[in-house]
Amino acid sequence: MVRRAGPAPAAIVFDVGSTLVREDRYWAAWADWLGVPRHTLSALVGAVVARGQEDVEAIRLVRPGADIRAERRAREAAGRGERLEEADLYPDVRPALGALRALGVRVVVAGNQTERMGELLRALELPVDGVATSAQWGVAKPDPRFFGQVVEVAQAAPHETVYVGDYPALDIRPAKAAGLWAAHIRRGPWGHLWARSADAALADWCVDSLTELAGVIEAAHSLG
Repeated sequence: MVRRAGPAPAAIVFDVGSTLVREDRYWAAWADWLGVPRHTLSALVGAVVARGQEDVEAIRLVRPGADIRAERRAREAAGRGERLEEADLYPDVRPALGALRALGVRVVVAGNQTERMGELLRALELPVDGVATSAQWGVAKPDPRFFGQVVEVAQAAPHETVYVGDYPALDIRPAKAAGLWAAHIRRGPWGHLWARSADAALADWCVDSLTELAGVIEAAHSLG
């Protein structure tokens, strides 16, 4: 669904979790590390986010007072740290990102992720012009400074840049506040849970797949 008319975007910046990457492995690994059934942790993640809390609060429900950074370091030291494989990508990721680059659009990945996840994403050699993470920048969504960094890596003006994400409160509202275009993708738990929220309604595009988004952008370029 297209909401906004205007010049075709020059740059598109993508969130990571539930936008490009399925988070099944991520939360399953945490459940295994914490020693609880995977369904239990998954349900707790849904519960805390529905209450407006960060998803990591689910870990603290299982392990009260947990230091998440320390837990991540312990997992890495035990050889059970973050992993990312081709199978973790949604099937439309490579074709859609490749199609956008073929249009001459600058394509960047930037989300609330660890530096390690940034390394793993780069190792996949996606058809993108750059990968950045909140840990690398020292600032996370929805902080306006994160979107200031987005504009820098996009190498385009805010009104020529689209931010794509599944979580409206973290992706859509702050992107719009920063003057960017925004696309909400309805997939993953948060994409579906908040699809009818006021934050999601701010999106310039609402799509069910990256293939659909690429088609919309291609049409805009053909008209431009």
